[in-house]
This record gives sequence, structure tokens and C-alpha cells, in this order.
Amino acid sequence: MQDESLYFIFLNAAVVNNFVLALFLGICPFLGVSAKKDTAWNMGLAVIFVMLVSSMSAYGINWLLTELDLLFLRLICYIAVIASAVQLVEMFVKRYSPALFRSLGIFLPLITTNCAILGLALFQTAKEYDFIQSLIYALGAGAGFMLALMLMAGLREKLELARVPSVSQGAAMSLMLAGLLSLAFMGFAGLGGSHG
Repeated sequence: MQDESLYFIFLNAAVVNNFVLALFLGICPFLGVSAKKDTAWNMGLAVIFVMLVSSMSAYGINWLLTELDLLFLRLICYIAVIASAVQLVEMFVKRYSPALFRSLGIFLPLITTNCAILGLALFQTAKEYDFIQSLIYALGAGAGFMLALMLMAGLREKLELARVPSVSQGAAMSLMLAGLLSLAFMGFAGLGGSHG
């Protein structure tokens, strides 16, 4: 995959193969933290940071394990790095913004088990990206994750002002909105061309 341009890698990760709306990874924080735009924004920033750290670490881990012929340790090493990065974010947010820490609630530590973060590490390894491509891929995936969160938060805030039938309030409406956003993003699938 060395022939892919950095622009294509970013656009592909952010829009065409959006981790949340096209690949359906990271649904838990997507639905749980997207009620308000400010909370969604902050969760998006946390996810971008963890994705960048995980991407850099996954590249280094993959290189080292390939050199040592220990590829069977790849998955457990990725998980350990992701858990460590999330701990750093959690300690930083708790120390410098206790209100944000409380508003993110359980969803901040759940980044550790967010399949989008692990998926990023596994996908970039499978695509054999070099270091710069891996960083651009992580930025694109993080930007796409934040885009999905912000779109959903904006729609949910607007719906608070609308009269919605009682049968479709709450979780039902959130799932319907997520489905409609996903359908809209499926329209970008043709932009991937032969790079798939």
C-alpha cells in the first residue's frame, strides 16, 4: 500500500471508511457521549490522541516483533499500549478538568475497549503502512470519529427542541439517527475506487 497518497489515506479513513458510520466500530462511545456537542468534542479529542499514540506504538511494536519473529504477541502488545494511553488521558482529564471527567463518565475508560482503537492498529498493520502513512491514517480515523460524534450530537440537540412521538424517544431515536447517518455515509463508498 505504499502507492497511496497521504490525502487519500486521510480521506478514506475519515469519510469513505469512517470507523463509526461505515465500519461500525466504536458504537458505544458514539451513542453514549453524543448527547451534547461539547462533550462529543472533548471525547473526539481524547480518541484522536489515543489513536495517534496507538498508531505510533503499533508501528514500532509491529517492526520490533517482526524483527524478533514474535508476531503472535502483536495483539496483546497493542492492547497493553492502548490501555496505557487511555490511562494517561484519563489521569490528565481528571487532574485538569474534573467537570469534563464527570461528564464523560464511564465512556472515557471505555476507550480502552473501543474496537475502533484496536481496529486502527490492526488495519494499519494489515495495510503495511509506513510510519507517516500510519500517522495520517490515525488522524483521518480520529477526525472521522469526531465528525460522527459531532454530527450525532448536533442532531440530538436539535431533536430536544422537536416534538417527537413518545414511541420513538430516547434510545430508539438515537438508533434511528445513527442508522440514517450511516446510510448517508455509505454514499461515499464509491469514492474509494480500486483502493478498497
